[in-house]
Amino acid sequence: MSRTDVVIVGAGAAGLSLAHWLTAPGTPGSGPGTGTGTGSGTERGTGTGGGTGTGGGPLDVTLVEAPGGPLRPAPRTWCYWEPPGGPYDHLLTASWDRLRVRAPDGSGEVRRTDPLRYKMLRSTDFEAAVGARLAQVPWIHRVTATVDTVVDSPGGAEVVGTRADGSPLRLRARWVLDSRPPRVLPPARTVLLQHFRGWFVTTDDPVFRPGTADLMDFRTPQPDRGLSFGYVLPTGTRTALVEYTEFSPGVIGDAAYDRALRHYLGTVLGVGRYTVTGTEHGVIPMTDARLPRRTGASVFPIGAAGGATRPATGYTFAGTQRQTRAVAAALRSGRTPLPPPAHGARSRAMDAVLLRALDTGRVGGADFFARLFRTVPTPVLLRFLDGGTGPVRDVSIGLRTPVLPMLRTALELPLLRRRPHPGAPAAPASPPPPTPHREGSP
Repeated sequence: MSRTDVVIVGAGAAGLSLAHWLTAPGTPGSGPGTGTGTGSGTERGTGTGGGTGTGGGPLDVTLVEAPGGPLRPAPRTWCYWEPPGGPYDHLLTASWDRLRVRAPDGSGEVRRTDPLRYKMLRSTDFEAAVGARLAQVPWIHRVTATVDTVVDSPGGAEVVGTRADGSPLRLRARWVLDSRPPRVLPPARTVLLQHFRGWFVTTDDPVFRPGTADLMDFRTPQPDRGLSFGYVLPTGTRTALVEYTEFSPGVIGDAAYDRALRHYLGTVLGVGRYTVTGTEHGVIPMTDARLPRRTGASVFPIGAAGGATRPATGYTFAGTQRQTRAVAAALRSGRTPLPPPAHGARSRAMDAVLLRALDTGRVGGADFFARLFRTVPTPVLLRFLDGGTGPVRDVSIGLRTPVLPMLRTALELPLLRRRPHPGAPAAPASPPPPTPHREGSP
């Protein structure tokens, strides 16, 4: 039995972000996101000290990461918005100060995001940078193992699993921060899945506009229930990440994602020959389920498992930064590391109404989002989507939506029972790195 002060379970966005904030010099603000009203304030302590451990010295932290295979997250892209000068700006693949949302008829103006920028961070770059820092910190230990159980024990919690070499893992800690997704979602009134596949493409001709990201392009065939859209993040005139995304009750097969991407690139965007150099895919539950902030006296979920995902959009990275930064500040100052809600109660209530309205078909998703981006200034809308606007602004934005269907849904929600969901769907297993292949017209 090994003893430590803190165990971080999982080395994805949440686990590595917590390790980053534990080792980062104290900085003001709230990290990625708007930083308006939801940040954790200034971290206590400076330098790379880890706070005070149970023995009076520096914290002793063990980061348990899953071995290669289905338990380890596949390489992926995280996007968020914030002003320039964020803590990860030196790691960004690209950023944009202009966004566009296209309606089903193709209309949609390019809108500036000043003073915010839409930022793209590759998980591989983030993991490499945080890993290099952790290698220089003697009080953080990395262990590769599969975690089977996390349970309370006298004075803390116990983590039990199997190391990569097959030997047993048993850790006893004062605190455990667990980023593993729940096996079963808590009961909910609405569960939609945001599921997507993206291709990193290089085109023969210069067809992309590097300064503008297409956030939602609704010129895709719409499913019978929910919505779909294209998503284009250009990194050059001939390179981009192009994704097909659906909000719907269930995922579709691999062949269907690929057909949708070929159709979007070739028919909708009019791209000729192109080479697919990489892929990414995922499944994000969009739900009004009440995710727990605490699963034991000394055990706390973080990241998506702890409610960092914004239910109505699926964006998670900004909420994860706010949450893990606050947890790091608590650990460094010797307080109970209870993660704060990543999104306020008012935001979650509005999201519950929208999810129900989309799921019932009372509101058409394509028209709903296209209208919002057409009628609300983009910087204001981005702050709203990240929970950074006040009640008056929220009401004014709400009046730009289909008021009667939304009101009917709001009145109906308290009468609905929360029902169990079959499970928290995982992203498809990571495929081997793709061999670049050609697509498009000859």
